[in-house]
Amino acid sequence: MEQYKQEFIEFMVDCGVLKFGDFVTKSGRKTPFFVNTGFYRTGAQLHRLGGYYARAIKEKFGLDFDVLFGPAYKGIPLTVAATTAISELYDKDIRYCSNRKEVKDHGDKGILLGSPITDGDRVVIIEDVTTAGTSIAETLPIIKAQGDVEVIGLAVSVDRMERGQGAKSALMEIEEKYGMKTTAIVTMAEVVEHLYGREYKGKIVIDDAIKTAIDAYYEQYGA
Repeated sequence: MEQYKQEFIEFMVDCGVLKFGDFVTKSGRKTPFFVNTGFYRTGAQLHRLGGYYARAIKEKFGLDFDVLFGPAYKGIPLTVAATTAISELYDKDIRYCSNRKEVKDHGDKGILLGSPITDGDRVVIIEDVTTAGTSIAETLPIIKAQGDVEVIGLAVSVDRMERGQGAKSALMEIEEKYGMKTTAIVTMAEVVEHLYGREYKGKIVIDDAIKTAIDAYYEQYGA
């Protein structure tokens, strides 16, 4: 596993973004692990997070695209952090854009904030995590309504590696249904590989009990 992936996994633990216990996902599944990027709360944390996203995006999609789109609300800081990191690391100026939950009818009008999206733009979507692919179905019509644009990919922080609406993983379903590539900074398999039975800052983050719960979860929901 690449060094930056190991660092990112530990970074999630440090920030309280990656947690283990009893949770319920947006899609209603009871899960023994949860990823919540809302716990990145400082400038230094967002700066580091943007760098991890930038590397994953460049490795999968290259930098030949125009706009990075982050769905409201969590996607808003992600777009800013990642486009800033892309500029800093790779000297490439990518526009950032997000949607509003409510259309604004005065001042900077419309449903978008940040850069407009126009005909010919190539767009990459950035999200925190995708479980069942429901959010992408809400996001794509907003982007497509802006003009003749091409959505080339989706980048998430963690691939949960579980089924979407059918038997395949949510990311694979998105690729097949919408004709776009997907990528993640890390997969849950990589998270387990790095943390299981290993002491990190004086604590075993994934012990035998948590590993058993994760295995049982994937028996039910694994792709």
